[in-house]
Amino acid sequence: MKGNFKYVCRYFSRNSIDVTPEVKNALNKQKPVIALESALITHGLPFPKNVETALEMEHIIKSHNIIPATIGIINGRVKAGMSPEQINVLGLSAEKKTVKVSRRDFPYVLSQGLNGGTTVSGTLVVANALGIKFFVTGGIGGVHIDGQNSLDVSADLIELSRCAIMVVSAGIKSILDIGRTLEYLETVGVCVASYDSNGEFPAFYTKQSGYKSVCNVTSPCEAAGLLEQCQNTGSGVLLAVPILEERIKKTEIDKAIKNARQMCEKQGIVGKNITPFVLSEVSRLTKGLSMDTNISLLKNNSLVGSKIAMEYYSKLSSTSKSIFEVKKSMKKSTKSPI
Repeated sequence: MKGNFKYVCRYFSRNSIDVTPEVKNALNKQKPVIALESALITHGLPFPKNVETALEMEHIIKSHNIIPATIGIINGRVKAGMSPEQINVLGLSAEKKTVKVSRRDFPYVLSQGLNGGTTVSGTLVVANALGIKFFVTGGIGGVHIDGQNSLDVSADLIELSRCAIMVVSAGIKSILDIGRTLEYLETVGVCVASYDSNGEFPAFYTKQSGYKSVCNVTSPCEAAGLLEQCQNTGSGVLLAVPILEERIKKTEIDKAIKNARQMCEKQGIVGKNITPFVLSEVSRLTKGLSMDTNISLLKNNSLVGSKIAMEYYSKLSSTSKSIFEVKKSMKKSTKSPI
């Protein structure tokens, strides 16, 4: 009934987050900040390419006068903004007891004082708690093949529906069921758009997935306007950016994914270990071409995300309060709505 709505939210305490002065200062002054995940460092790419790629993404963002906030966990503390040394620690610890951290994993990893690489969902949780509006990644998780039976559906999709953040990616990881993932995103109310793709939804390694996007934006200005309206409706935006150059034919990558999944099933790998294993196996089967493609799209997404963030923040009113100022005015507020 009109006038009788109740907003229900989840919380993530900022007491668990160490925010660098650089990131905090930017947020206080309504300057652009872009969140970056760390699961690609710990579980996505091998050393030293993982560290090199993470630092290159930060460099691209900084070159546009934007503050990058790589989010990860070191010794049980969430870091929002990481030094090169901290990124290197996560890169080197990839083969040790480093946890791939989704939303559900925070209590255990923090209580045990472990290191962790945050996935898309884990990064969204922290970014949303701090008021960061942009997040650049490679590809999001989704509904796994045969997910309608296994119910293996990534928490990325749920958190996207809860956070009014623009996730700039190359779409959904192509090892997943893209069609069912798009249907799921519609169900939970996430705005899905392609960036200058003539309406085609990209498939991570390739420009076309065989599915059409609900909408297509062709400029940073249009994309910024999309996020502005999603801020008003309270849902996230998945902006799918086609890779600039296809290094692998779709038939070749599809065959590699199929073989990698068969190997995964044969070895009995389940849960959150499926994606890292399959991606690694696909890289082996394509002789590194898939990994090179992954690195290339990560850098391109950083460039596109930076341009959109610049456009968005150029339109923000200089008199609007930052999230930190708002929280100071809230009585007994040590938590942030998710």
